[in-house]
Order: sequence, then structure tokens, then C-alpha cells
Amino acid sequence: MSNQFKKSDYNLKHLRADCENCFGLCCVALNFGASADFAMDKEAGKPCPNLQLDFRCGIHKSLRQQGFKGCTVFDCFGAGQKVSQVTFGEVDWSEAPETAKKMFDVFPIMNQLHEMLWYLTEALTLKASSPIHTELNFVLDETVRLTELSPDSLMELDVPSHRAEVNALLLRTSQLVRAKSLLELKSSKKSRQTDRRGADLLGAKLRGADLRGSDFRGAYLIAADLRDADLRVTDLIGADLRDADLRGANLTDSIFLTQAQINSAKGDMDTKLPPTLIRPDHWVKVG
Repeated sequence: MSNQFKKSDYNLKHLRADCENCFGLCCVALNFGASADFAMDKEAGKPCPNLQLDFRCGIHKSLRQQGFKGCTVFDCFGAGQKVSQVTFGEVDWSEAPETAKKMFDVFPIMNQLHEMLWYLTEALTLKASSPIHTELNFVLDETVRLTELSPDSLMELDVPSHRAEVNALLLRTSQLVRAKSLLELKSSKKSRQTDRRGADLLGAKLRGADLRGSDFRGAYLIAADLRDADLRVTDLIGADLRDADLRGANLTDSIFLTQAQINSAKGDMDTKLPPTLIRPDHWVKVG
């Protein structure tokens, strides 16, 4: 399969995991330790025992029940198929053991680049960010170019430096998107905290809270009670939502929220999500 990406064609569809065209890289390249998220230890570069010869997961339908909840919340943002089909030209690691380690080393780098592409692509869909669309497009094109480098060049990339450049634009996007909500809050003379970047909100009681326009970048919302909370036009980039209770919460127009974050949280049929995200199957089972 040819899976070449053109900059002009880039959209969020290209950045969704396509496991059918990946060599099970997340099941091999990454390490994980026995915990509430994983039922066992696994070293990086060692295939998970549940990975089959056709690169499918043998317990995919029962991952949560068998102690592999962590697998259900991982998202490669399409990096898996990019490395498999493009970077290494459709030659899998089992057929070319001499390049297997290099493929495993490249995968997490590509994963980071594709995550940046997801955020940049989303930023360009937002009307409020139009004043910086030229800059966003420039950095998007540069990020796409980086994903097309050779394996050796990818491993030499200064990813933190490029991420800093991307983050600066994403922060400006966030400020532009949330500006109207913050202005309305100021005009109403209501007083509430909106800058919650990196805040420790572990288990916080925020049920029914009006959190519109807030910045939760990198906030710890693990097991927070956000039932019926209003999270419209909030920035949730990098927020840890593991086991956060989002039942009845309104996340319409929230920005930089990913499927992995949603998959790690609890919710129900009354949870309102952005149109780009899918309601997880396990949510309907939440009591």
C-alpha cells in the first residue's frame, strides 16, 4: 500500500491510527510496566505476547478485562502506519531483523511529530486562529517535511526544539480561541480562576462547575469529578484525564483534546464531545 502524504491534503483523517497498515509497532517498540494499566512488564523492542503473527492483538476485544487498559488509551496519531508503510517501505521488522531496532527507535520520534501535526491541523480549523494561519501553515509544512526524513535523519532530530516552536503557536491559538469567553467573563464581573496550567486537580470536586474558557494545559485531572461541568472553549492540551468523571459534561468546542484523553476518562451518553472525537465503547458501561 502506498501511504504517501501530501501537505496540501493533510487533515485529521491522516492522523488516525490505521492498525491494518502497521506492523504492530506500539505492541513491540514501547515498554510498559506491571500496573493498574498493564498486567505485566514488557521491555522495549520485545513483542507483547498478545501480538499475533499477522500483527493483530489476540485479546483486542477484552483488553480492559484482562488488565491492559493502558493499550486502549494509547494513540500513535497515525505514526505507526507512516513508519511501517513509508519510512521503512512496507518491510516489517520480522522480515528485516537487521533494521528492527532502528524501526523501533524511529517510532516514538514519529509519534511525537504526528501528535504535533494533530494539534497544528486542529489549530488551522479554528476560525479564531486566522490571524496566525500563515505561521501555522509554515510550521505544519515543516513538520510534515520532518516526518518524511530517512530513519537516520529522524533519529538525529532535535525534537524538543521543534516542539517548543510548535507549542508557542499552539499557545497563541489557545489565547485567540479563549479570548471571547474571557472577555465575557470579565464583562459579567464574575470572579473565577481560568489559568489552571499544570494545576494539581487530582480528585478535584468540580461537579457542575462553569469552567468555560479555562486553560488546563498539562493539568492533573486524574479522577476529578467533572460531572455536568461546562468545559466549552477550554484548552485541554496535555491534561491528564485518567479516570476523570465526565458524565454529563459539555466539552463542545474544547480545543486540543485527543481521543486518548477521552478513552482514559469516564463518561456517558450525555457527555458532549467535539465532533472529531468518538465516544468510547466502555463509557456505556459506566455506572
